Amino acid sequence: MMIHEGRLKAAFDSGVFVLKLCGDVRLTLCATLDDQVQRLAATPGLKAVMIDLRDTSNVDSTALGFLAKVAMAVQGKIEQPPTIVADHPDVQRMLDVMGFAHYFTLVEAPLSEPRELDELPQIEADEAGLQQRILDAHRTLMHMNEHNRSEFQPLVTLLEEQQRERERSPAPLK
Repeated sequence: MMIHEGRLKAAFDSGVFVLKLCGDVRLTLCATLDDQVQRLAATPGLKAVMIDLRDTSNVDSTALGFLAKVAMAVQGKIEQPPTIVADHPDVQRMLDVMGFAHYFTLVEAPLSEPRELDELPQIEADEAGLQQRILDAHRTLMHMNEHNRSEFQPLVTLLEEQQRERERSPAPLK
């Protein structure tokens, strides 16, 4: 089976924001996901959020961290928790183990489909920005539950140590 490079699509209609993840969604898309989280938190008239994972072949932990940030960004701003649509048993199991059911409504099929989703342009991040986003995403996952805390603590510790080392070392001369 060929894994397709990840893509993000979105639509906002009648107060409902839909984010569709397609293909292999990895940390390379974290700047784009981060941008959507920031926009979503400030969206006027937001009533509901739906994240569609039905066309996703893989979602890495960094992308999952940003999906968790979506729930936290809209907490208290919409009446119901965001919805994640996932019909693949492995994806459903991963969401369950990671504690997403506490922050999202998990369903196998959406109540309604948006007519058209726009492809989101991929936002590039420099190395430091990418590393900071990876660290933020995993910190978010760690705050979801104890399982995630024990699972991601070694990675977060390593990333924090690397960050401190970068801050201590002088910038190279040009």
